[in-house]
Amino acid sequence: MLNRVVLVGRLTRDPDLRYTPSGVAVANFNIAVNRPFSNQQGEREADFINCVIWRRPAENLANFMKKGSLIGVDGRIQTRSYDDPEGKRVYITEVVADSVQFLESKGSPSGGGGQPSSQGAQGYNQNQNQQPYSNQGNQNQGNSNQGNQDNPFQDSGEPIDISDDDLPF
Repeated sequence: MLNRVVLVGRLTRDPDLRYTPSGVAVANFNIAVNRPFSNQQGEREADFINCVIWRRPAENLANFMKKGSLIGVDGRIQTRSYDDPEGKRVYITEVVADSVQFLESKGSPSGGGGQPSSQGAQGYNQNQNQQPYSNQGNQNQGNSNQGNQDNPFQDSGEPIDISDDDLPF
C-alpha cells in the first residue's frame, strides 16, 4: 500500500502556528494548486488543499512563509473525524506534510514576500542570472585548471576505475 502526496502551490493565507498542551508545534495551512488544464471558458482552475505540519518544520513554515509564497509539500493524505456541537459527525481530509520546501527566495520577482534567502530555509533561488559554475569572479587567468572551472563535471576522457564492491546494485 502507498499513500504519498507531492504538491507545488501557493499559500492562500499565512500559516496558522499553534502549540499542543505538551508544547509540540503544529501549523495548519492551505495551498492553491493549479490544475494542468483549462475549463471550457479557457480559464485555469485551482484546487485548495488543507495541509498540516508538525514540530520544527511547522515553526520554520510559519516564520519564513507568508500568503502567496510558493512551496512544495511532500506528505500523505489523512482523514479524521469528530462530532460537532450539534452531534453531527464531521470528516476532514488533509495532507499531513513530512516536509515543506521553500521554492522562492525573498527577492524573487513573483515573490510571496517575507522569505529568507538562506536563514535555515530550504529551497532554491529562481534568479535567472545566477550561474553557479561560471568564471565571472575569477581574475586569475593563469590557472592551469581553468577548463574544469566552467564545468566541473565535464568528462576528461580518462577511464574511471570503479570496483564492483563500490556499485550499489
